[in-house]
Amino acid sequence: MRVFTVFFLVLLGTFIIDQNIKTIFVEGYYRAGECINLALHYNKGVAFSMLAFLGPYLKWIQVVLVIGILFVIFKEGYLKRYAFPAGLLMGGAVGNLYDRFLHGGVVDYVAWHCGFNFAVFNFADVAIDIAVVWILIVVYFSKEESPEK
Repeated sequence: MRVFTVFFLVLLGTFIIDQNIKTIFVEGYYRAGECINLALHYNKGVAFSMLAFLGPYLKWIQVVLVIGILFVIFKEGYLKRYAFPAGLLMGGAVGNLYDRFLHGGVVDYVAWHCGFNFAVFNFADVAIDIAVVWILIVVYFSKEESPEK
């Protein structure tokens, strides 16, 4: 029960923070900087606007993917070991998916343009990236408990 609580609270917290930051930009906040602009962008695709040609079908494909990931997390018992990063991952995914239904695209607002133009991203994207790195570190650098003989 404790791991589910951690998972749910991290998911909920990530979603709430993400949506509140996005609201600031949807309401008109803008700030230009030397290397980073904080400006509203709507991403109709996924990373780097890929798959934008799928239009309204993309959000339904992502709904299926999110449900599938949740199923695997719970069925395979990953929650026991990855409650916090799984909450970050799903909170970010649900935040971006919510945007697709509410705004027709993901609300992005951090635009890097120092030396080269990088993808525009948001808090949910950062939460997802942190979750993936966290899980990879745990998988590759922690020792598995061996069964007693």
